Amino acid sequence: MGALESAALTAVRDCLGIKPHEVLLVVTDPPLAALAGVLAEAARELAREVVLIEYGERDLNGQEPPAPVPTAMAAVNAVLAVTSKSITHTAARRAATAAGARVATMPGITADCLIRTMNADYHAIADRTRRVTELLTRARVARLTTRLGTDITLPIAGIAAIASTGLILEAGEWGNLPSGEAYLRPEEGKSEGVVVVDGALAGVGMVTEPVRITVKAGVAVEIAGGEAAERFAAQLDHVGRLARTVAELGVGTNDRAVLTGKILEDEKILGTVHVAFGNNVSMGGSVDIPFHVDGIILKPTLTLDGEPLLVDGRPQFA
Repeated sequence: MGALESAALTAVRDCLGIKPHEVLLVVTDPPLAALAGVLAEAARELAREVVLIEYGERDLNGQEPPAPVPTAMAAVNAVLAVTSKSITHTAARRAATAAGARVATMPGITADCLIRTMNADYHAIADRTRRVTELLTRARVARLTTRLGTDITLPIAGIAAIASTGLILEAGEWGNLPSGEAYLRPEEGKSEGVVVVDGALAGVGMVTEPVRITVKAGVAVEIAGGEAAERFAAQLDHVGRLARTVAELGVGTNDRAVLTGKILEDEKILGTVHVAFGNNVSMGGSVDIPFHVDGIILKPTLTLDGEPLLVDGRPQFA
């Protein structure tokens, strides 16, 4: 068995926990169909049935898959979404998990990423992720700063954080593969400050010139920088005002993840923080639009009620 096939087997056996009596649905689109086939083939050794559906590539992260995909997702034991654009924050995913399906999403996954990250110790990642999730849930105010100029305050009191551990083993659980992040939605309308994205932007890739995003009353009111900033601003303008909502504060916990320009892996990097804009319904918010874009911030300092969680990208948690 080659490295790719071994990594695929780890994903479906250990992380998604496919059992002999289960039906797995693999959904994909043309750019990732070949890799989806490798994962489906690995699952056939484990599952009662593996169903593979390919549909046309979507334009943006967060857009819904076409019929009959949502119906099929809600009718199986587990779903593996190997797609170019994320369906994590979609009504289709929410309906599937509400029906009891386990859903693992792998937007933009590459063979290199799969091989590298499936060699991680996901039990250690899970322990780390749960610890950060607990700290975020307890906190009232998060403050994020960097030497490049990030300085934003995000109210998070009373909001339960979510642990994306990479172990999606119980009915109704969902998350990315690879995984390793703790995240929540900040209180709507109240984040204030500046976010300087110097790592990567979903749908754009790695940024060569930092993207400076000014936030007032929980909304991105100004985007400045080079080509990446222009592309990001164009995405926001295309979707509309709600796309500018500060939707998520996330903390990476995966020690094997590296910066590649693929947000699936980038947002999991241990020692990074990401701030997302757009849809926050999956986190308990009110903004339900077909758009969710994360910006990766390198070497951040993140404090929770004044206590440091990260200092210049160095974890301060056990």
